[in-house]
Amino acid sequence: MSDWTNIVDDLIDHVNLLKELGGRNVELDLAVLSALGSTAAAPLPPGPPAGEAAALSPEERRKALSEIAARADLCEACPLRPTRAKSVPGQGKPDSPDVMFIGETPEEGDDQQGLAFAGAAGAFLTKMIQAMGYTRDDVFVANICKCRPPGNRAPLPEELRTCLPFLREQIRIVRPKVIVLLGPAAITGLLDAQAGASRRLGQWTKYDGIPVMPTFHPSYILRFEAFGDVKGLKAAKTQLWDALKLVLAQLGRAVPGAPAKQ
Repeated sequence: MSDWTNIVDDLIDHVNLLKELGGRNVELDLAVLSALGSTAAAPLPPGPPAGEAAALSPEERRKALSEIAARADLCEACPLRPTRAKSVPGQGKPDSPDVMFIGETPEEGDDQQGLAFAGAAGAFLTKMIQAMGYTRDDVFVANICKCRPPGNRAPLPEELRTCLPFLREQIRIVRPKVIVLLGPAAITGLLDAQAGASRRLGQWTKYDGIPVMPTFHPSYILRFEAFGDVKGLKAAKTQLWDALKLVLAQLGRAVPGAPAKQ
């Protein structure tokens, strides 16, 4: 499929979301429209192969991740560096955690602290993680974009492409057992998807041999709360939890609090 097919699919996903939230019109930034015609992909760094990364000690992985973070902090390949407060490389367990959660871009709280998922969406993500029987220290969290776009706008296609090599390197080092992608930009960005993100929700796929579960971003759930949409909130939370239960099943873990099978 063509890049225009991807764009149309993404627009459909976005308009469907606005419709669910009661929206009746759409505002488009001219910068976003002009960026839609850009299709050049940033080259990927070689990075260590999976076998080499698996042989690294936890301390060696931390060092490698710190080096990636330092390069991301100094990166000036897109316009985001001058407008952000701090780069947000991601953090968590570096040594093959069960789950690596990947979002789209840092939010305001992340930008101020330099930590991924440190704001309102992060608080909801923490509840998700705890519901699965983990703590934040048990998993790794990151975003594709390492810098917050101004005004908390959606990332432009070239900004995602520019930052994607850093995330790919992180995945090679961390080597999680499962990746959970949060939100449409994370889903289409990492998977180089040829179909709209909504069609992949709750459906297993793979990245570099790692099982991948795409689902909603926490901020999507919070929008239903903000609009007081009880029915939509319940449906979205149910779909999200169903995806997380599939992740637990993939990992051979029981759902916390579920009755034991006889």
